[in-house]
Amino acid sequence: MRILDGIFEKVDYKGNSSILLHINRETDNYSPHWHTAVEIIMPINNIYTIIIGKTTYILQEGDILVIPPGELHELKAPNDGKRRILLFDYSIVSNLKGLTNIFNVLNQPRLITKQNNCDTHAKLSQMYDEIAEEYFSNNTLKEAAIYSIIIKMFVVLGRKFMNTESIFPDVKISKQKEYIEKFNLIFDYINEHYMDEISLDTIASVAGFSKFHFSRLFKRFTDMSFYDYLNQRRVKEAERLLLNPTISITEVAMRSGFSSISTFNRVFKSFKECTPTEFKNLYQRRNRVKSSIHMLNTR
Repeated sequence: MRILDGIFEKVDYKGNSSILLHINRETDNYSPHWHTAVEIIMPINNIYTIIIGKTTYILQEGDILVIPPGELHELKAPNDGKRRILLFDYSIVSNLKGLTNIFNVLNQPRLITKQNNCDTHAKLSQMYDEIAEEYFSNNTLKEAAIYSIIIKMFVVLGRKFMNTESIFPDVKISKQKEYIEKFNLIFDYINEHYMDEISLDTIASVAGFSKFHFSRLFKRFTDMSFYDYLNQRRVKEAERLLLNPTISITEVAMRSGFSSISTFNRVFKSFKECTPTEFKNLYQRRNRVKSSIHMLNTR
């Protein structure tokens, strides 16, 4: 069952789980929406259409599309067909040591097909099969087993999309290794200090680059500017904090690294198409409705 309020969808995980996998056979379309979960879609029979921003993805059978958390998207189904749709809590894996840089991989949707990368597709398809087998089993510790497979999937995606040979094809291999080490340092620094004031001068000095050289390399590595990346990271943290009813909007802004409420509102709305207050109210209202339904069902 969808829990939708406006364009925000709260994933209806079952029980105490933070993973939802369903075999979707619906012919109804899903209107534009977003959620805090990562979503991985793979058609089993027939095509499936996903619209994200100005891009339309027409998935063929077996194609795999990874949709980042917070990405506004629309789903269009054919008259018949079947597809796997996996949703899971991104925060559980993103905070693991060594996986902080995966944020760079999930800064945009990632489409994996047999045509664009046969080897990567084969690995991810096998892992998706393993996830489905665990999810529908009665195995003990199956959620832990599924997250271990998800981590492997992220490693495969990271090695594909953070491949320095494709990002810096005109740079010697020895220099590529140096760059990847420096960018690992940069992403770790951002992840630890996004709530602080980080200037372009500061982050460039952490990497040991000039501002110009750093900006050019960062754009090539992440496909976005440093400040856009930093704001995106701050908005992700703000989303998490806004789900806590005891934390005020002002405190969320400060703890996320925004220097003023006006800046917080402007940047948050540019990413989410709603203000922080609207986001918080949507989530809290939905929780109240869900709680009321639960109380009625238990009477």
